[in-house]
Amino acid sequence: MKGTFYGIGVGPGDPELITLKAANLLKDIDVVIAPRTGNKANSTALHIARPHLRHDTEILELTFPMVDDSDELNSAWENNKKTILSLLKQGKRVAFLTLGDPMLYSTYIYMLRLLAKHRVNMQTIPGITSFCAAASRAGFPLAEGDDILTIIPATCDRDKLSQALAVSDNVVLMKVSRNTPELIKLMQSKGLSEHAVMVSKCGHPDESIHYNINEVSDLKPVYLSTILARKHPTGM
Repeated sequence: MKGTFYGIGVGPGDPELITLKAANLLKDIDVVIAPRTGNKANSTALHIARPHLRHDTEILELTFPMVDDSDELNSAWENNKKTILSLLKQGKRVAFLTLGDPMLYSTYIYMLRLLAKHRVNMQTIPGITSFCAAASRAGFPLAEGDDILTIIPATCDRDKLSQALAVSDNVVLMKVSRNTPELIKLMQSKGLSEHAVMVSKCGHPDESIHYNINEVSDLKPVYLSTILARKHPTGM
């Protein structure tokens, strides 16, 4: 395979929160793959990366549907894989954009596995995660000393979630836009709601920060919302 496939983390939202390595690579990329979840959805990762792209960079917005239909999923993945392999066979430098870091809850991970079977030249460029950016924006230390920090998708099985909350000093809860009242109630039962903050769309123009998550009616979680919580105050 003559070309090279790059997985590039573009950070949480602010185009300036991208690594020098990623910015420099994007200037030399031939084709940018901008994943989106549906035909009408815009690519947030592409919006972040645009200031770092040449005006003549080819852009392909490929759809990676978020559905439960395994046949539809497999068909979409295979078609996208074929498109990328065709570009690599032409010797193209292809970048797959991803929000945050490519190795954390990312669509890129699945494509990485598929392309690895074809002995593709691949490089992964790390990015700033949403929860690290959120902690900085909110002035909320993630962990110190011997604190146990746990990263949890709030969509996981409730028993697993309850166990993780019970044994953790501090938590990062991602994907909190569903069943938020139920989630807050569970956090309250584990002593994790008093010292907590929810950051939505960190680094975007419409970013919001909520320091009192117990006021559930005031929370307006969206897909890009993250809750940071700890069982004890920071002492700040």
